[in-house]
Amino acid sequence: MDNPQSREQQFLGVYQKVTRLTSMVLDHQEIMETVVRSLPALLTIDACTIRLLDLSTRSFVLGAAHGVSLEYLSREVIDTEATMAMIQSGFPVYSTHLDQDPFLPFREAANREGIKSVLTLPIVFQSKLIGIMRLLTRTERNFTSEEISFAMALAEQVGIAIAHGRMFKEMEAQLDFLREIQGLSTLVNSTLDLDLILRTMVERVAITMGAKGCTLRLLNPATNKLELAAAFGVSGAYLQRGTVESERNIQLVLTGEPVAIYDISHDQRVDYRQQMADEGIVSLLAVPLKVNEEIIGVMRILADVPRVFTGTEVQFAVTLAEVGATAIRNARNYQKITLLFGQIEEHERFLNDIINSLQHQLLVFDRNRRVVLANQVFLAAMEKDEAEVLGMDYGDLCSGAAGKASCPVDQVLQDRKMMPLVQEFSSGDQQRWFERTASPLYDADGRVEYVIEIIRDITSEHLLAEEKVQSGKLQGIVELAGTVAHEINSPLFAALGTAQLLAEESKTTEMVDELEIIIRNLKQISALTQKMTAMTGFTGREYVGTSTILSFTDEHR
Repeated sequence: MDNPQSREQQFLGVYQKVTRLTSMVLDHQEIMETVVRSLPALLTIDACTIRLLDLSTRSFVLGAAHGVSLEYLSREVIDTEATMAMIQSGFPVYSTHLDQDPFLPFREAANREGIKSVLTLPIVFQSKLIGIMRLLTRTERNFTSEEISFAMALAEQVGIAIAHGRMFKEMEAQLDFLREIQGLSTLVNSTLDLDLILRTMVERVAITMGAKGCTLRLLNPATNKLELAAAFGVSGAYLQRGTVESERNIQLVLTGEPVAIYDISHDQRVDYRQQMADEGIVSLLAVPLKVNEEIIGVMRILADVPRVFTGTEVQFAVTLAEVGATAIRNARNYQKITLLFGQIEEHERFLNDIINSLQHQLLVFDRNRRVVLANQVFLAAMEKDEAEVLGMDYGDLCSGAAGKASCPVDQVLQDRKMMPLVQEFSSGDQQRWFERTASPLYDADGRVEYVIEIIRDITSEHLLAEEKVQSGKLQGIVELAGTVAHEINSPLFAALGTAQLLAEESKTTEMVDELEIIIRNLKQISALTQKMTAMTGFTGREYVGTSTILSFTDEHR
């Protein structure tokens, strides 16, 4: 029989050794690996496992193991509900004859592994369960109360070590994460290149979190589908595996909450388990990309080793996603604004082309009578550059006579209706006429915001109108001459006939000579009436004083 004092000293030695081991290591993962590898030799057991409580699923996921196969560790059921309830309450549970318990849910797995006895211990820190430690033997073994108490103390020490290791690692991680967030914030504040932002996000989050890769998908508002925007560390075949909207983990993330999955091969929240296994993905963390409570996408961090994502890691991913989402929104808005400005510039060029193709002068004034637009025809007429004209006061360009009657723009600003005006200008011996039409453009409140003035050179039209007036006068004269000639011809022919008859019957030479003079004058009058009848035009000729006589022309001359 062992000496009780010697056994206590042995337990104390083991406890001190575990304490030294855990105090020398600051990484909680390394602590767990050190414990599970050291305890079998120290406690004369065959295997040791540690599982940590995953708060996102309220299940125990593998943290470290030594002495058992991966097949045994991958079983779906860890233990009976009664055992897990005891552990949740903080009590140890000892099970023996596992191969003979017909109600044990993992009896077949235990038989294949050759496990006979298991001591399951809660790992507690500050009265909170953070995991379980299991001591396994391949021979039947009865643990004494002293051994169980010692194992409980050892598990508590492991809990302290894991908690401290987690705290230290999280402090380091927080510093690294803070630097990454600052770096990304600096990047997104220095560029609006959306592709660069997306590539940087997936690369930096994967490297910083020590993950295999990262994917980022953005929600297309038109189709409500998630479209791949950027990826790092994964193959093209994996990315093309199919749509992801129906996956349970994606649906949960789209509600606004992060989702951590320890073992994708047995988690029902994953659809493409085989494709992920082929890619070497074991665990994943999915977080929403959110801007002002609006979810615009999903980012997934993919690990190729079993991974329990800590609260700090989850918070880092969430924060980084929020920073990235804001940057994405800003970059998208910038792209939209750039596109809009491009369209506006194109429309302006098109409008300017149309305005400059007009044959008439065009000006646009604001309500303060300042020029905001002038086409090339106006600039050429004024012999000025656009820069000289823009901003000029209307009074400096209104070159008509003084007073409102010569300024249609002022009339429009006052009366709020279209105002046409014709003005005559003289330049040396040349006279020109212009039609100036001002039209109002109203704002949403019905006030005149702009006035468009079109200046049209109507000199040709004015001269044509005058020519038409002169032609009308000529036609009246021609018609009058024809009427007069017709009225004269009747008595003229009668008088000529009578004179000729008298000349033939006259007996004296003196009478005949006088009648010949009358006949000659009457023939001259007849020739004149013939001209008047055939008249197609006339010309003016100065006469005595201020008088003007007409010279007739006919169509036969």
